[in-house]
Amino acid sequence: MIDLIFPDGSARQYPDGASGRDVAASISKSLEKKALLIKLDGQLLDLDRSLTPDLLGGGGKFEIITREAPEALDTIRHDTAHVLAEAVQELFPGTQVTIGPNVEDGFYYDFARDEPFSLDDLAVIEKRMREIVDRDEKITREEVDRDAAIADFEAMGEAYKAQIIRDLPASDTITVYHQGKWKDLCRGPHLPSTKHVGKAFKLTKLAGAYWRGDQNNAQLQRIYGTAWASEADLEAYLTRIEEAEKRDHRKLGKSLGLFHMQEEGRGMVFWHPKGWKLWQTLEAYMRRQLDRAGYIEVKTPQVLDKAFWEKSGHWDKYRANMFVCETVEGEILSLKPMNCPGHVQIWNVGQRSYRELPMRMAEFGSCHRYEPSGALHGLMRVRAFTQDDAHIFCREDQIVEETERFIRLTRMIHGDLGMTTKYIALATRPELRAGSDEFWDKAEGMLAEAARLAGVEPVIAEGDGAFYAPKLDFIVQDAIGREWTCGTLQLDYVLPERLGAEYIGEDGAKHRPVMLHRAILGSFERFIGILLENYAGALPLWLAPVQVVVATITSDADDYAQRVADRLTSLGIRAEVDFRNEKINYKIREHSLAKVPVIAVVGRKEAENGEVALRRLGGEGQKVLSLEDAGRVLTEEATPPDLARNRAASRPEA
Repeated sequence: MIDLIFPDGSARQYPDGASGRDVAASISKSLEKKALLIKLDGQLLDLDRSLTPDLLGGGGKFEIITREAPEALDTIRHDTAHVLAEAVQELFPGTQVTIGPNVEDGFYYDFARDEPFSLDDLAVIEKRMREIVDRDEKITREEVDRDAAIADFEAMGEAYKAQIIRDLPASDTITVYHQGKWKDLCRGPHLPSTKHVGKAFKLTKLAGAYWRGDQNNAQLQRIYGTAWASEADLEAYLTRIEEAEKRDHRKLGKSLGLFHMQEEGRGMVFWHPKGWKLWQTLEAYMRRQLDRAGYIEVKTPQVLDKAFWEKSGHWDKYRANMFVCETVEGEILSLKPMNCPGHVQIWNVGQRSYRELPMRMAEFGSCHRYEPSGALHGLMRVRAFTQDDAHIFCREDQIVEETERFIRLTRMIHGDLGMTTKYIALATRPELRAGSDEFWDKAEGMLAEAARLAGVEPVIAEGDGAFYAPKLDFIVQDAIGREWTCGTLQLDYVLPERLGAEYIGEDGAKHRPVMLHRAILGSFERFIGILLENYAGALPLWLAPVQVVVATITSDADDYAQRVADRLTSLGIRAEVDFRNEKINYKIREHSLAKVPVIAVVGRKEAENGEVALRRLGGEGQKVLSLEDAGRVLTEEATPPDLARNRAASRPEA
């Protein structure tokens, strides 16, 4: 007999070999019909898997998983990938299947086929997938002999599957899942039959891929798809995707004249005047925050000798991502992929005292990392980027206080920039790690304590910490509900030791400082891309590259329009004038498409009265103000949020 403990704490005994379906049926027939999977001691298993004592690894904790459970969605997606593969092989005989994992919001499957798929093929494949769902093909698990499985897949012409089996550890159990007459190598688990996949899926795009991600291997064809537990969830997702496409920062960058990228500088950004003005505004804001928070700003070299990177440990770990060059004198140099080793060099000049701690050293550091061309994605994934980087040198007993300060600073900055910090993830010890359990207990405890002192309960990201210490990641949510990792803090005891960082303690002895690696935006490039998509290009007035366009109705208002622009410019507002001989409605439409926050319309009447008619982006109608009042209103609205707070704080109480 086996003992099972249910979520409500109750326990029951079942015969050895009873299945999850048997357990569900013993509770109720309705539960048996709804059951898709089971969870046994935290492990998802097939509903019809026989329950034996060897599967009970942690006390027999048992749960039945239905379609509504979050755990079911990953299996629905993986099963949809299997249905996709079956459909492709039925429609295109001779196609080999390789791998079909889940990805965020969906799945993909890589196929080996001489003739390329077309976008028109996707609709045909989707139709066959729906037919397979309607067939209600039973899905069953089979454990097979390794050599027999290799021979079987080779006989089927599935060379890639045979290779996967050969490369699996000898201790692995080889399992095949049968789906009607079709089968695939897979660990599982899977749903009971294809009908449970449902029809809330859609194939989304085609892409090329290399076998096992190696460009030296054969090129495959990848079909991406998305799958959900319900049609309503699918429709909501497709609506989000449609909205995201409208907000694509690459399209906005082009249409708003902010930046461009080209093949001759892959992964490098050409910033146009408006885009660079946005950058400068953001950088000035960040610099004010760092000054206020007690950071000192430094600048370190772009290129350093190979020996330095070997000493820091980056040559061994990051060599494949470093841009390396050799001089005529035989020096081997590298563009820096990160700023931290350079900051330690500044620390190491002269003798440091405990009185200098904590030292918060910041740099808007330009870094370069080699990314494969296929991984590049607009501003989000580049080869040249600028980090809002800083390193806090401190004593161990200062970690909690410094981390709390950083959390509060980061949340304020994200809020100022229109992003909500949804949660903070505490990435804990990975399986492969340095340091004792006592060290990890202490380090994880300090970061958790700091988060709670800052008023945040961290979400545990089990096993996601760095090799040498845990970290905090800040997850922000944008206007359409997408989550982005923006901001991180990571403990580091290793680099100070590798590079010989020391300070003289209060006891007169030498001690190692702890380094807190931290960033708030991450990189300017990526964060600007996120900002553009969050605001759909309609940036708030204080960030907008052009804040006001003064547009004339008739040419006899040109002189007055120039005076208006000059007055606004003198007040610190970024203003331009549109004198073109076009109708005012045309001008308004064009500047609205360019996401200019305010259009100041002036004609003969406004010139005679010393007024302007202000039209707001996205608003209806206009408001007529005197030039003096318009200047005052716009100046106040265009004030960055940190300066507005300072101004409010300095006002005497009423």
